[in-house]
Amino acid sequence: MAHANARLTVHGRRLLVQRVRDQGRPVAHVAKELGVSRQCAHRWVRRYDTEGQAGLYDRSSRPHRTPGRTSPRDEQRVLQQRRRLRRGPAFIAAATGVPERTVTRILRRHHIPRLADCDPLTGRPIRATRHTTVRYEHDRPGALVHIDVKKIGRIPDGGGWRAHGRTGSRLARHKHARIGYDHVHAAVDDHTRLAYAEIHPDETGATTAAFLRRAAAFFAAHGITRIERVLTDNAWCYRRSREFTAALAGLGARHKLIRPHCPWQNGKVERFNRTLAAEWAYRQVFTSNTQRTRRLAPWLEYYNTRRPHTALGGHPPITRLSPTP
Repeated sequence: MAHANARLTVHGRRLLVQRVRDQGRPVAHVAKELGVSRQCAHRWVRRYDTEGQAGLYDRSSRPHRTPGRTSPRDEQRVLQQRRRLRRGPAFIAAATGVPERTVTRILRRHHIPRLADCDPLTGRPIRATRHTTVRYEHDRPGALVHIDVKKIGRIPDGGGWRAHGRTGSRLARHKHARIGYDHVHAAVDDHTRLAYAEIHPDETGATTAAFLRRAAAFFAAHGITRIERVLTDNAWCYRRSREFTAALAGLGARHKLIRPHCPWQNGKVERFNRTLAAEWAYRQVFTSNTQRTRRLAPWLEYYNTRRPHTALGGHPPITRLSPTP
């Protein structure tokens, strides 16, 4: 296959050389017939005279020397921080002092998979992802708030299978024991990415309605005094609940539903859920459900006020509500 920008294929180059060398025709005439410049035609003829048929094939455009390339030592530092932190290029750049774009090139050069495709505990690839090129962001806080619920398994006292393995956990010894799930209700403001989350034992209409009111109070305390629209999936607790509808009416907000089976349309809170799982729920091995629950509020405060957000230029969400970033 010829180079992507080449005017002639390998077959066309053979024709050029054949007409010039075998038929004795002028290079300028043959170049005009084949739609290339005289300089280009002379180059292929010269390469054929020097190298034979092998000279008609494309050469690698990679330079023989790259004196500006990152040193192997710095590349290893980047790879070690990726394995240790399990974070993106922005975090690795801050930890190593290597520019963010250089970190990205190093990870790509070593075929390191994206974090979105990896298990948050082991860092090994486990999934394929769906991407969309249609991205949006509302131009003011409160114009749209994304809401969703994420279920995570409760942790038995003393730790579950993540602490003791599949065969050593209490649930493995008592296969009929069921400890259920925690339901993490989350709300994310579309413009600022400011997030609020609570843990509840269910996702009923009454629970989601009460959560919405407290989320609105949280946003109001941070300067988002009006919520215009609320975006959710098509779960019963949102679509059919009278309590949730009443809570929306009390806020003066309009309810928007995503298209069925299209969770990426609620992508900002879905992405927050993934970050929450990777950096809070499964970041370390907890030995009790209470221990994990207590860590949620400090992590949320860190997420909103100190954690760099790549969609905000490396600034935390609170900077979009502050007078100066």
